[in-house]
Amino acid sequence: MSRSPLRSRVVPSARRIVIGSAVVLASLGLSATVPASATSTYSMASPSTEQRAGTLDGFVIENLPDGIGTPSDFAYEWEDVSFHSRLWETGPDPDGAYKVDLTVKTIRGEKLTDLEALHNFLVEYEEKEPGSWQLTPVKVGGYDGLFSGDEVFYFIAPGVAAEVTIDHDRFTDEDVLDTAAGFHPKSTT
Repeated sequence: MSRSPLRSRVVPSARRIVIGSAVVLASLGLSATVPASATSTYSMASPSTEQRAGTLDGFVIENLPDGIGTPSDFAYEWEDVSFHSRLWETGPDPDGAYKVDLTVKTIRGEKLTDLEALHNFLVEYEEKEPGSWQLTPVKVGGYDGLFSGDEVFYFIAPGVAAEVTIDHDRFTDEDVLDTAAGFHPKSTT
């Protein structure tokens, strides 16, 4: 199975995250530069308590696979839909590259009226060929979702959805589904 379709799918989404982050940093008058003297080694340590526990945009994060890297948060908007994401990445490897291990994100917008509307939005957002995305219906906690191996997205309520993606080279289908089951709206009771 060729990984090139995955690469072409991930790159546009990653580009949107990077562009959105750059816009936010620029609007705050900040830059994200690393001093030339900074050095790092490749890291694959188990996540800390801080990485395991937490919330993101009103969602709790309860289950994370072992061996994920350092977390970073992003907020951005596309086509009147807002995203809040936390990603964990490891690196740099010996070639200086970083790899995204896991991403959890909330997706909020009026056009997200049901699972089908969420699916149609994500087809456009992730630049999928209509009908080419092989998805399996799943239950994520009590929510209806669609699963494709390295990602699962699920409808929470009108205007609210969630998505979890994982590095399928390092983690299993079970890891992405377990992570998704532990990524849900924080209880108000």
